[in-house]
Amino acid sequence: MKKKIFISIIIIMALISLTACFNNNDAGNNEENGENGAAASGILILATTTSTYDSGILDALIPVFEEQYGFTVNPIAVGTGAALEMGRRGDADVLLTHAPAAEWPLVEEGYVINYRMIMYNDFVIVGPEDDPAGVGGMDRAIESFTRIAESESLFVSRGDNSGTHMMELSIWEDTGVEPGGDWYIETGSGMGQALNVASERDGYTLTDRGTFLALRHNLHLEILVEGDPVFLNIYHVSQVNPEKHNHSINTEGAAAFVEFMRAEETQRIISEFGVDRFGSPLFFPNAHEHPSVYGLNYID
Repeated sequence: MKKKIFISIIIIMALISLTACFNNNDAGNNEENGENGAAASGILILATTTSTYDSGILDALIPVFEEQYGFTVNPIAVGTGAALEMGRRGDADVLLTHAPAAEWPLVEEGYVINYRMIMYNDFVIVGPEDDPAGVGGMDRAIESFTRIAESESLFVSRGDNSGTHMMELSIWEDTGVEPGGDWYIETGSGMGQALNVASERDGYTLTDRGTFLALRHNLHLEILVEGDPVFLNIYHVSQVNPEKHNHSINTEGAAAFVEFMRAEETQRIISEFGVDRFGSPLFFPNAHEHPSVYGLNYID
């Protein structure tokens, strides 16, 4: 009996020693990693647009960020309007969106902080090769939309309050046309799905160039209208303000993501993304340019 008790005591002492050893190793690792290692843990929720997801650029950027900072990124790809609403509610830690006019009110109201410009591409109007509305080669959005409406050629709208949808609605407003009827379809979906519907039904749609080029091999669509200054499509990254919410926001992870997106190496990756497949990048870095260059009046 005494022998069994003695053996049990030895086993317990061995387990205590092992536990202490593991704890010391963890502490050593944390000391070795320093401040970055201590903070670099946990999930970072990124609310972003479907264009960054569908184009594939997130697949090029997120693994690099995770390796450098140690956070695990959970990207949620929705329209910009939905992403901004997630930021307002505190359902995300960091935002990557492309509708400055809709984003700026959140900055002014304090729902997002560290609002930074990071890249741009442009919008284009795509449609079937036979171009029933005859807009091919035009370079003005208003005239192109007007001609599509007058000919009642099929137009596919995202209808999802995304940055692309906001741009589309602003163009329709400038034309004085209120789109509707059998020729106007709202998908209520992301850019990829809207492009698929336009392709399947020989319709027109407004798209960011990056997503179109990334998916082009599966589409029966051509770029027909491009080059209008209103087509400029600027992306910003911003942190959700933890002071606006009672629940926890991953502030350190969000700050790290903003820093990462503005870093020289990240901007280089953006500048080269898509060149090997399309002969041109899908996005152009601009983190270190002044917003006034693009007609934006806020101070960066």
